Amino acid sequence: MIAALSGTLVEKGLERLVVETRDGVGYLVHVSQQTLAELPATGAAVRLLVHTEVREDAIELFGFGTATERALFHLLRRVKGLGPRTSLAVLSGMPPGALIAVIAAGDVARLQTIPGVGRKFAERIVVECREAATAMAVGVPTVPLGMVGDAALDEAVSALVNLGYKRAEAEQAVKKIRTPQAPVEDLIRAALQGLAG
Repeated sequence: MIAALSGTLVEKGLERLVVETRDGVGYLVHVSQQTLAELPATGAAVRLLVHTEVREDAIELFGFGTATERALFHLLRRVKGLGPRTSLAVLSGMPPGALIAVIAAGDVARLQTIPGVGRKFAERIVVECREAATAMAVGVPTVPLGMVGDAALDEAVSALVNLGYKRAEAEQAVKKIRTPQAPVEDLIRAALQGLAG
């Protein structure tokens, strides 16, 4: 199994690219629009984390710019009916941090704004991935902010900042929570619901 791929970016397409390794082998890799947007121009060195999909009729590589995006891909693959291409299309819909926030908040309507995601798929994603997405948000390394006062509240703010929200809006969302003594997972979930609304 291929877990990572380093080499020269020799070709870029809409949802796939070719990475040529030092030994001269070119690997076709499917990527999300998010990863594609972060890649350098062709001819530059590149390193991707990889998921190898093995089927009877094909072996396909799916590449990711970050460990968070790859973890989200594996999470989405647990959802019944979401194959690798569809999971990649969901990842293309918004940055990984925002996608984690939307799933953790249970925002079915926002998920439906992603092309190819209808109501049933969106609901299935929320039902099957919400708990893990909240854990992913909580598992983001925290930086002591010292602005909210309580350690759990600080951790919730830090998790939201690491998910891509601005510090000021994260602090505002956390301050609006009515039950500040709740576990940090619940604080993050409540803040995400406030931010999504």
